[in-house]
Amino acid sequence: MLGLGLLGGAATGTLLTGDGGSGTVSARTAYHDAGELWHSIPVDRLFPPTLKGEGAGPGGADRTWTRVAVAPDSGCTAAFDPLLYKALRPAGCLRLLRATYTDATQSQVTTVGLMFTKADLEATKALRTRFTEQGLDRRTDLMPRPYAAEDTVAAGFGDAQRASWTLNVLTDAPVVVYAVSGFADGRTVSDPEPAAEAMKPGATTAPAQAGLGHEAQGVADRIERGLRKAVQKSTEQPS
Repeated sequence: MLGLGLLGGAATGTLLTGDGGSGTVSARTAYHDAGELWHSIPVDRLFPPTLKGEGAGPGGADRTWTRVAVAPDSGCTAAFDPLLYKALRPAGCLRLLRATYTDATQSQVTTVGLMFTKADLEATKALRTRFTEQGLDRRTDLMPRPYAAEDTVAAGFGDAQRASWTLNVLTDAPVVVYAVSGFADGRTVSDPEPAAEAMKPGATTAPAQAGLGHEAQGVADRIERGLRKAVQKSTEQPS
């Protein structure tokens, strides 16, 4: 495990690229700074021991997630299905950081990951366009893999247990954020479904009925928000 070692994060979206304003940090500068943060932020700030999900569950129910494991930082080859690894390879994998959380009932588990890339801003935007326009973030043969830690509630969380997932290529940081969820009891899932589909009202698949789309999206959203705050703080510091 990572113990007291340092990790880092990055950020996305409108937080860094507001229109106009003399104090706005340029997209390129913010992008570069974000890519440098992965080795400078404590693990408990990057992956907090507890995540609060107010209104994040089905029907707006509150959720709480507890971290059960943090993976050693690593490369990306073993963390993705082969086709997903191939699709992400043009960006180049600099570092992969992952943690696994469980819900308050310990009946569901979710792995969240941050893939820091080597890509420049233009290459990152091109990758995002490809994923969104071709629907690569919703294909079942392009799912990220979970991190199953021994002696935890997630010990049986393998490829066959994946139920729902989300993947987001950020455009203001060289980072891909993803999360994949499943049942903690080790049951297999024959019809995994992307979170965007599983969260739709009236969805009747097993992942949807169990709220696993909300689990994946809720955890991913909160980790990404933490990254946004980290980049904002970094870019506000005087040089």
